[in-house]
Amino acid sequence: MTATASSPDAPAVTAPRPSPLRRGGPLAARIALAAGSGLLFAAAFAPRPLWWVAPLAIAGLGIALHGRRVWGAAGYGLVFGIAFNLVHLVWIQDFLGHEFGPAPWLALTGVLSGFLALVCAAMPLVSRLPGAPVWQALVFLLQESARMRWPFNGFPWGRVGFSQPEGAYLSLASLGGAPLVGFAVLVTGFGLAQLAVRLRQGGVRFTRAVVAPALAVVLPLVAGLATWPTVGTAAESGTRTVAVVQGNAPDVGIGLLGQRDTIRANHFAESERLLERIRSGEVPRPDVVVWPETATDVRGGDPRLDALADEFGVPLLVGALYQRPGSDLTANATLVWEPGEGITGHYVKRELVPFAEYVPMREIARWFTPFVDDTRDMLWGSQGAALDVAGAQLGTVICYEVAYDYVARDNVGAGAELLVTPTNNAWFGPGEMSYQQLAMSRVRAVEHSRAVVVAATSGISAIVAPDGSVTRSTSLYTATSMVAEVPLRQATTLSDRLGAWTEYALVGAALAAMVAGFVLRSHSKRTTPRADATEGEQHGGGDTAHG
Repeated sequence: MTATASSPDAPAVTAPRPSPLRRGGPLAARIALAAGSGLLFAAAFAPRPLWWVAPLAIAGLGIALHGRRVWGAAGYGLVFGIAFNLVHLVWIQDFLGHEFGPAPWLALTGVLSGFLALVCAAMPLVSRLPGAPVWQALVFLLQESARMRWPFNGFPWGRVGFSQPEGAYLSLASLGGAPLVGFAVLVTGFGLAQLAVRLRQGGVRFTRAVVAPALAVVLPLVAGLATWPTVGTAAESGTRTVAVVQGNAPDVGIGLLGQRDTIRANHFAESERLLERIRSGEVPRPDVVVWPETATDVRGGDPRLDALADEFGVPLLVGALYQRPGSDLTANATLVWEPGEGITGHYVKRELVPFAEYVPMREIARWFTPFVDDTRDMLWGSQGAALDVAGAQLGTVICYEVAYDYVARDNVGAGAELLVTPTNNAWFGPGEMSYQQLAMSRVRAVEHSRAVVVAATSGISAIVAPDGSVTRSTSLYTATSMVAEVPLRQATTLSDRLGAWTEYALVGAALAAMVAGFVLRSHSKRTTPRADATEGEQHGGGDTAHG
């Protein structure tokens, strides 16, 4: 064994020290960027009118995902999802927090964030394709389609399109509904991310490399602005004067389970005050009076509602827990209550809330909640409907249903000239839930070119014009009523004509892009010499993938 002495004149050779940025800086910075982008995305939703923040948040996520491999991309997607959903869904604490602590809020956050992690894991497959921002947007939308359906009929809260109840993109709802609005926002966001990366790599100068991402940023905005002139608001088959009764309820979260008599009494009391205002001439006599979701229990008939309808002299649209004569099944329904006739029509809720209106996997659920044995499964509605009320066709979308695309679409397809959204948000406290749900009604208004009347137990009740603007609204936890004239419309939007095919086309394109990306990646691996791959790993630090 020999030793070699170095020359005293030779410079000392030392092994290069790992850069502090390489050791931990980029990882910490990307985690912070993903989390900050998730928080920024939450800020884009109601009650804040910051629709333009959503593409910026997606851009931040896109930069965090740039160059990541599958597991890294999944991790940053999970961080983004946790930051977003923790803030966006904090209102669940107002409902269940006093009884169960943070467990339901954290569990739902974890499930929804898992969906985001899965689609972000697929981003490396499509990031090398030409027009990458388009394919990234499509892949992101896959998680929205999945969680609209699974588990337990899904939970569509926090969809990208619902962050846009106003602004440049909203008009696109008339062409392709909430999925197309979300797609446009996402293309802009991922386009911004790619534009930022390419400007950083090539300097701030115009080159061919920045043309595609620049177009991805600009074209969705231009498309939205160009569509606005086609959004109609004028009455096409007359108008109706609608009164909304907001009786109010105690702010006690899940304690409302024992307050049904109070809620019923409050709505009768507010209806009497509304009658006095009508008799005094303070407000005009309405053509129909709307009560919110589950404002009362109805088993067969109800003499007091008979008398109230007679006093108004116009039909009531009553949200009720309804039990037909001779049936032991309860439905969450909207009832048409005519003076002198009683119930002449009804609509039954088609999207029931799991663990509240029905209990899936009852035996397993019993391990986690003491309310299972006291919760009976409600009757599921089976079809859309247009209720004949005061000579107009009204489509009702009950509370939670407004988050699902097909419910309002089916009612409009049945002939609805006006949409009514009765809701009971008193369970969820003074937080953001009621504002978030109102934003969904605003998107639906443009999607179907219909005015929307929102009737809420404790607020926010509102009159939404067919262009999504709110013309009248109430405050939270206030007993009040409002009377407004609304247009009846029969126009059919492109979104209505395309129906679910818009979503199916977007999902199909996303899956095709993932297959193409997988094939391209496999081909690249087969044709890249091992030496080049090794060199790339050495220079890339092992955490870099083709972007």
